[in-house]
Amino acid sequence: MFINTFKQALQQRQPQIGLWLGLANGYSAELLAGAGFQWLLIDGEHAPNDVRSVLGQLQAIAPYASHPVVRPPWNDGVVIKQLLDVGAQTLLIPMVQTAEEAERAVKACRYPPNGTRGVGSALARASRWNRVADYLLRADEQICVLVQIETRLGLDNLEAILAVEGVDGVFIGPADLSADMGFAGNPTHPTVQAAIEHSISQILAAGKAPGILMANETLAQRYLELGALFVAVGVDTTLLARAAEALAARFTTLSTPAIHADKSVY
Repeated sequence: MFINTFKQALQQRQPQIGLWLGLANGYSAELLAGAGFQWLLIDGEHAPNDVRSVLGQLQAIAPYASHPVVRPPWNDGVVIKQLLDVGAQTLLIPMVQTAEEAERAVKACRYPPNGTRGVGSALARASRWNRVADYLLRADEQICVLVQIETRLGLDNLEAILAVEGVDGVFIGPADLSADMGFAGNPTHPTVQAAIEHSISQILAAGKAPGILMANETLAQRYLELGALFVAVGVDTTLLARAAEALAARFTTLSTPAIHADKSVY
């Protein structure tokens, strides 16, 4: 049985630094898996990924120390089942706003009688096609369920969400949250920042792991100091785009101006 080292690290309160993957490509995923990040987020919500492309990236990352976290497009038990079967052990479930939605996410990641995950391990990479002894009995304990809070309703229900058994961590989505609070494109607004900082302390007090994505290095470091335990500090698409623009600007006049990094989550 493969031990979920990422879940283990969160339980031991060891901060994990990550990078967001949006290029939807196994080759770039493998390149970044060797860069030194402790976790990599394969994005199925906003990047052009499907189950097959996620599988390719899981296979590309597998030989490296970076732990793959997969974000499905929605809190959908069918898609969650497929992602678990191809080998994802840690899922980040987007747009969770109530305790009931958090419970549904947890149950989708658990085999009966504790959940609703379909039993098809003979077809699954996760069990190495039933070569992992007792996979069906041991899988649940190695699955890490992270839920994403990104609306005012989610913040209002955060205490109830944190009380859901099986939720290992709560990820704060600053881009959607700032938009929902009326400050679209401005996650650094003081009102948004106050909500984020309060949420981090609330999540920690409940014994769960707080997480966030923030490319602004000063803010990312601030969240780590406050106790955030899984922090993504950049996005592959942004790293490529900004580096390419900077190189072009040094030699041509065709470079496209970009959003100032200090005011962008990504």
